[in-house]
Amino acid sequence: MDLELGGHVVLVVGGTGLIGRAVVEWLREEGATVVVASRNAVDGLTLDARDPDSVTAAMDTVLTRHGKLDALVVAAAPSARTLDASRHADPEQVLDAIDAKAMSFLRLANAALPVMTRAGYGRIVGVSGQNAFLTGNVTGSVRNAALIIAAKNLADVVAGSGVTVNTVSPGIVSETPATEVEAGRGGESSPAQIADLVAFLVSPRAAAISGESIAVGHRVRGVTAM
Repeated sequence: MDLELGGHVVLVVGGTGLIGRAVVEWLREEGATVVVASRNAVDGLTLDARDPDSVTAAMDTVLTRHGKLDALVVAAAPSARTLDASRHADPEQVLDAIDAKAMSFLRLANAALPVMTRAGYGRIVGVSGQNAFLTGNVTGSVRNAALIIAAKNLADVVAGSGVTVNTVSPGIVSETPATEVEAGRGGESSPAQIADLVAFLVSPRAAAISGESIAVGHRVRGVTAM
């Protein structure tokens, strides 16, 4: 399927991470002009999503270089495996994790949305996680749930404008994902599988999809959600 991404400018924040690298590669294969941004960029754009000034400067740089921004993918957040399990309900860790993931997404989306709404077109995709649907780790649950809720609110604000906002939620990410899905857990997925979904959501073909949170890998087995 041609995703019609030729000539589209896509900013991928966290583009040097496991998921971000796969997204960058996939989008470039589809013909998009991809701007890679991370805190420690080498050939890409240096951007600290926790710093509002850095976000503004990076957005200005993209617009100066390319004249437009068609899509934003936010895959910038520490892995859940980096969180201290012994402090999972520690308010300080929870707040820091929310800032690093959900608030970083919100800063970036808020910077991109005026550009996109003026153009009458845009796609924003945030990478959340299936921990949002599980209990047992307050930090992991809340930082992902907050991102999903923020994205849904933004999607509703720009409904009908030509701009869409969605999130994808992987379970465990592995280059060789297991096919088995245990009860009470989400299915595993590979970076390439996640990138495949993200690429579709940032394409013109996904115009009718907005405000959605889509699981990658089997959504938590044994749990329903409306």
